[in-house]
Amino acid sequence: MGARGPRLTGALACSSVTAALVLGLHAPRAGADDPTPHPTPSVPDIATRYPTDDPTTIPTGQAPSLPGEKGPGDPGFSEPPDNIGEAEAPVEVDPKAEGLRLADGAKLAEPRVLDIKFVTEDLGGEERREDSTVKTKFTLQAEVLFPKDSAKPNSGAQDRIKAIAEEIEKQGSAEVNVFGFTDDLGSYEHGKKLSKKRATAVQTELAARLGPDVSFHVRGYSEDYPVADNRTEDGRKKNRRVEVSFPKKD
Repeated sequence: MGARGPRLTGALACSSVTAALVLGLHAPRAGADDPTPHPTPSVPDIATRYPTDDPTTIPTGQAPSLPGEKGPGDPGFSEPPDNIGEAEAPVEVDPKAEGLRLADGAKLAEPRVLDIKFVTEDLGGEERREDSTVKTKFTLQAEVLFPKDSAKPNSGAQDRIKAIAEEIEKQGSAEVNVFGFTDDLGSYEHGKKLSKKRATAVQTELAARLGPDVSFHVRGYSEDYPVADNRTEDGRKKNRRVEVSFPKKD
């Protein structure tokens, strides 16, 4: 009896190994055709599966979230934002609804073209041009045209006034406004005289280039109608100016 114990134990051990081998040989192996779904990869898995050198591409969900990342063939790849979701059907409007009807006797206003304005200005702010659908206006700081507290044009004024005259001639304008302005330093009356003299000096130069067919309106407004704050030198500099405007030809 004592000799049978070890033999039985050995037989059982051998049988266990044999069973394991047999079971191992018959165990199913996962393959490419295995229909069993696998767990959805997490965000770090996606970053590993679809590496990218672009630090702005942040994978989310089941696949890269931004167009241009690797892996657009993946079933979970996100579409561009403008393709996400479905557009809602447009709301139907009843043309006979009470809220859309004009009151009895009311009429629609006449259609008109909006006065759209385009503005260009040099870096120093010395010259500014405004173009709208009805007129063109040039604004020149007094410092680029005249010495301090003077109405005698300096050497640089000629070229600037010439360019304005060419534009007036190009647009075929027959009426031109030339308005002068000052800051609020000194008396109002002194500013009135100085601004009028400066406007007249610019008008004289323009008239010499444009001929008698163009008429002028010349005004001096002193410190009236400021375009900037007179409490600062920069603001006062902008207020000391001459404006030349003329309507656009129809």
